Amino acid sequence: MRRIRNPPAEESAMTTINEILRGAQERPTTFEEYLNCYADQVGDLVNEFIPTGSHDDVDAYLYEPLLAYSRNGGKRHRPLICFAACLAVGGDPERATSAAAAVEHFHTAALIHDDIADEAELRRGEPCLHLTQGTGLALNMGDLALMLVNGTVLNDPLLDDATKMRVMNELIAMTRRTIEGQALDIGWARDGRYDLTPEDYLVMATHKTAHYSGAVPLAVGAIVGGGSEAEIEALRNHGLDTGLAFQIQDDLLNLVGAEEATKKDFRSDITEGKRTLVVVHALQSSSDRDRLIEILSSKEKDPAVLQEAVDIMEASGSIDYARTYAENLTQIAKNRLTEMVPPSDARDLLVSMADWFVSRLK
Repeated sequence: MRRIRNPPAEESAMTTINEILRGAQERPTTFEEYLNCYADQVGDLVNEFIPTGSHDDVDAYLYEPLLAYSRNGGKRHRPLICFAACLAVGGDPERATSAAAAVEHFHTAALIHDDIADEAELRRGEPCLHLTQGTGLALNMGDLALMLVNGTVLNDPLLDDATKMRVMNELIAMTRRTIEGQALDIGWARDGRYDLTPEDYLVMATHKTAHYSGAVPLAVGAIVGGGSEAEIEALRNHGLDTGLAFQIQDDLLNLVGAEEATKKDFRSDITEGKRTLVVVHALQSSSDRDRLIEILSSKEKDPAVLQEAVDIMEASGSIDYARTYAENLTQIAKNRLTEMVPPSDARDLLVSMADWFVSRLK
């Protein structure tokens, strides 16, 4: 039976983040090296916050499937940037453990619910949770992951009450913004909205992704690390810009990616009629707008038709437009961070993060 790490600072055989960071044979110098070096161990650390049930069937129907899903957790960039932000302001990363776990469990909840809403089939190369466990149980597991968000921070004895309240307020605001962005994303598809502009997309993607994939992990890491208000806001803004670039690149990978993209439902954004930056730009720019709308409205899965949609976006310059927009965002983010946060290895990793966000399997 697994241990429950509750409260997170109790003495146990579990490895701490400081032990993980000290355990590397070589210090990572790029963000990709940072992820590759620590992702698996940080994933194990985060998953210690998933408890066990009071009945074997509760484990079978709730905790065990959620744990298995979370173990297939990808790069773990959100908790890792939370730790890096704490280090960048001179803090002890151990104090960021509960906040880092909270953000990662929110990510898990968001993916579970998002896959249900999108009727998706694959997540990280595996069948989606609602297909293996049923929609009702998958929804319940997503709800549990949401419960873990504030619960991990509330029970952290390393944080004083004022810091807990500030971090939880950040997490609550993050949750609201993400849900607002999701409402726009789903609502536009449901209502057949093709009158959108790139500015509309940027509002949606900032809400849906940039806050929880960049801004809030960095801000809460800086808060628990004792950073100044200027440092906290600099890191938050860095996360907003790079988090938005991350989403734009994710959209591009779904259309024109290679190895990693095929682990998801490749080109499913077209099937689902997603209003990505590429799509809304093409709708404004392409002479084949009517054909693109027809494809986006048809829930098409035929690879030849999906390729036709991509060709339309290519011909309109929309893929290059989105890629350039993401690259410009990252340059702005890097310049701002180097001006506002003192030099350190952790700051350098976060600068490198900006480039990694837009160079993943380009």
